[in-house]
Amino acid sequence: MDNRVSAGSAANAFERARFTGTASEYFGIWIVNVLLTIVTLGIYSAWAKVRRNRYFYGNTVLLGRAFEYHATGKQILIGRLIVFAFVVVANILAAIHPLFSLVTTILVLIALPWLIVRGIRFNARVTSYRNVRFDFTGTAGGAFVSVMLGGLVAFLSLGLLAPLASRWLNRYVFNNLRYGNRPFDTDPKIGTLYRALLIPALMVVLGLVVLAGLVAIAVVGMQANDPGAFEHDAAVLMIVSGMYLVVFGLIIVYGLAGLIYRAAVHNIVWSSTRIDGQHLLRSDLSRARYAWIAISNVVVTMLTLGLMRPWAAVRLARYVAEHTAIRIEGEIGEVFTQFQTTGAAVGAEYMSMEGIDFGF
Repeated sequence: MDNRVSAGSAANAFERARFTGTASEYFGIWIVNVLLTIVTLGIYSAWAKVRRNRYFYGNTVLLGRAFEYHATGKQILIGRLIVFAFVVVANILAAIHPLFSLVTTILVLIALPWLIVRGIRFNARVTSYRNVRFDFTGTAGGAFVSVMLGGLVAFLSLGLLAPLASRWLNRYVFNNLRYGNRPFDTDPKIGTLYRALLIPALMVVLGLVVLAGLVAIAVVGMQANDPGAFEHDAAVLMIVSGMYLVVFGLIIVYGLAGLIYRAAVHNIVWSSTRIDGQHLLRSDLSRARYAWIAISNVVVTMLTLGLMRPWAAVRLARYVAEHTAIRIEGEIGEVFTQFQTTGAAVGAEYMSMEGIDFGF
């Protein structure tokens, strides 16, 4: 695939990223990770995450250079042990008195925004590109509004306010992201996000209509054949089974619509993002292709009892990378020399910090 997105000089054209990993290479890493995680009763999973991320970061190439992942298994393990200890203590307290369960739930809700910030900041700071580290400067208050409140708004509105929540979330993440000391900024338009919701919303409505129609046809048919059908246990069992099938169908429809919406939002947000106010990002994922890859990955992974998981992960990573691009304003070498000069002090500071990852 041609890495050039648009015509123009090399310095001013969009250049696509590449993913150079292969399923066979990653399978070797993945199978060792799985086996050692099982043997160590889950302890090795922290180091497994490091090996996995280093492989995917190290094979994601942009402008001829790969990303790097600097976290250690120890950092991740400490975070997980803290979370595990909290869960154990919370369950013990809940067993002593139910009131403690309410208290621990409140504590989790209070701490969750802080944990979200810690997780994003940790992942940013252990990631580098061309020897310059990323950073995240968001606050817990911002995480509460954009992640927790935004998610609640989208849920309670049955998705009608999802574009608003998407805008809050992505503006919070990208506008607080730094490459060295150079800021990212994004401003996806709410109208564009709502246009992205049209197809998924139509899919959900049509899905509901079709499922409701099938249920109505089944009920009318049973009633016509036997007016007293609903008095039989077999009929009741069929109705219950039908309800489960309807719920399963709704999950499928919502899942597919969610993938379509996610790809569209990804394109809109990334294509609205700049680094240092001038270097543009772009994403041009095909919504249908993205959904097909995600769904077929799940199906193939399930049919092979997980053995094709490495293939699925590499397949998705390659597709997303090949449809992500950047346009550097100016001569690439000079621009990144400036980034490296201003980002060196920040990188040195991060190297001396012992961060903890609370994510899994």
